[in-house]
Amino acid sequence: MAVRLSDDFLEQIRDRNDIESVISNYVELKRRGRNLTGLCPFHNEKTPSFTVYPETSSYYCFGCHVGGDVITFIRNIENLDYIDAVKFLADRSGIKMPDENFDDTVHEKRKSTYEMNRAAAKFFHETLLSEKGKKQLQYFLNRGLTKNDITRFGLGAAPDDWHELTNYLVSHGFKKDDLVRADLIKLSEKNGKKNYYDNFRNRAIFPVIDLRGNVVAFGGRVLDDSKPKYINTGDTPVYKKGKELFALNLAKNGNNGKLILCEGYMDVIALHKYGFTNAIAGLGTALTPEQVTLISRYAEEVYLCYDSDEAGQKAVKAALSLFSKTGVKVKVIMLSGGKDPDEILKKQGGQDKFKTLIEESLNAVEYYLHITKAKYNLDTADGKKNYLNDASRILARVGAIERDVYASKLSEELGVDKNSILTTVSYNTNRENRAVKREAFKTAQKEEREVQKAFDPERAKYLRAAKAEDIILISLLNNTAFYNKLKADLTSDLFITPLNKKILQLLTGRIDEGLSVEISLLAPHLTSDEMNVVAKLFADTSMVSNTIEECVDCINVLKTEKEKQEKKSPSSMDDQAFLDFFASLKKSEDDKK
Repeated sequence: MAVRLSDDFLEQIRDRNDIESVISNYVELKRRGRNLTGLCPFHNEKTPSFTVYPETSSYYCFGCHVGGDVITFIRNIENLDYIDAVKFLADRSGIKMPDENFDDTVHEKRKSTYEMNRAAAKFFHETLLSEKGKKQLQYFLNRGLTKNDITRFGLGAAPDDWHELTNYLVSHGFKKDDLVRADLIKLSEKNGKKNYYDNFRNRAIFPVIDLRGNVVAFGGRVLDDSKPKYINTGDTPVYKKGKELFALNLAKNGNNGKLILCEGYMDVIALHKYGFTNAIAGLGTALTPEQVTLISRYAEEVYLCYDSDEAGQKAVKAALSLFSKTGVKVKVIMLSGGKDPDEILKKQGGQDKFKTLIEESLNAVEYYLHITKAKYNLDTADGKKNYLNDASRILARVGAIERDVYASKLSEELGVDKNSILTTVSYNTNRENRAVKREAFKTAQKEEREVQKAFDPERAKYLRAAKAEDIILISLLNNTAFYNKLKADLTSDLFITPLNKKILQLLTGRIDEGLSVEISLLAPHLTSDEMNVVAKLFADTSMVSNTIEECVDCINVLKTEKEKQEKKSPSSMDDQAFLDFFASLKKSEDDKK
């Protein structure tokens, strides 16, 4: 990263944007000694593993292993690049950005993509209101929308033409290759010839607007039976699939801590039309953990409003599983009288009918009991027995009070002794707890291995060396004076893992220049993934050495590991050693045969 911002400016950003006050706008923090903890905003959890360290102006999550300084936090939580995050904090605290030059490439790409999307949204909306959008306009009007609804959501139409959007945007000064990057147009190459054409053609258009009011993507729906029914913007510099939600920019304010999560654009628009302005929807993909985390920032209670067909109910179960890892209360709206909210609102009593459905919505336990009950004939003994067996497994996953309440209901409903039900539930609870613990342990191990393999593969190979490197780095971060005493023996060539070596070079380079190694000053030189590692080093204060002797011991460990590594390398062997090494490999291959 070639950003050039002075240390003085970055320190000013840090000092004027206290990390506790900034993060408190997104996370409810509770003080625990010198530090603060809360539920991580970057992954779903019920037990706080997110920690803020005011003394080092850093944060780290021990659950998903993300961390950094206040700029990194804003960068990740607001989905911004580094410079945009700096500008965000500068604006927040009334600091003027410096006039000095810095590499603004990523920021400029995002800025131009926003501009292209805004121009495209204007084109689509104007087309909808013209003769070329007559078919799409009639579609919206037939769905019961007014001109006000159309304007509020910025709806549009893509003409039945391969190049009209391209020509319009090029005439407004945008370059074709940039438009390809924004996924507004496509590029095909044949026989060395480039052919640019519109991505969205002959479709009703739904713009996706982020929380800051920027148009970030589009969804396009066909009005006939052609496939695919929807096409959506792919990943761009300003949009990542599975991280945004349709209409959250409208629903996030004045929702009383409640959101209605739907499947499609028209469901949301119909609900807003009838006064349910807290409705939102996913964007052409299954609900993701990132979307659930985003929802949990704006709601304490979520109503799942998915279609009543098999696919919709499958989506309900997946959503319940994701939300179960958060503190958000979830209820399921059972869409009786219609296949989707739009149909119910129009044909089954409008606003009053839907209010009743919300009031009668089921929590997760009630929902699972409801769909399980529907599978059995309760007029038979076998039906009752099988239903109670399944129901007891459902109740095994809830708390003691809920267990007792639902056991009473089942007892009354089916005429079965409550204690018998609770005994079965207790048996299943023990089995469930053991299974959950085993699965959680396996999942955590697998995730950690995958992260290490993808991001820092050498660490797993040389774990003893990596731990010694960590102790040295942590010691330097907390006691820069140690470096002068260790300098003669401590070189980057001694480090085995590439990432730790890069961090050491950054630290020692700054120390040699008499510069600070505070986390906010390291961030411009590291990627987000690398910042996660540095944040963990700041968080691992238990490993901090207060003695030069321990650092020297770690250096000796690294020397030993380096010698072992070099002895294993064929290029460092003498002739006889190489022949022995080759013979051992051949023997190993023969043994396998």
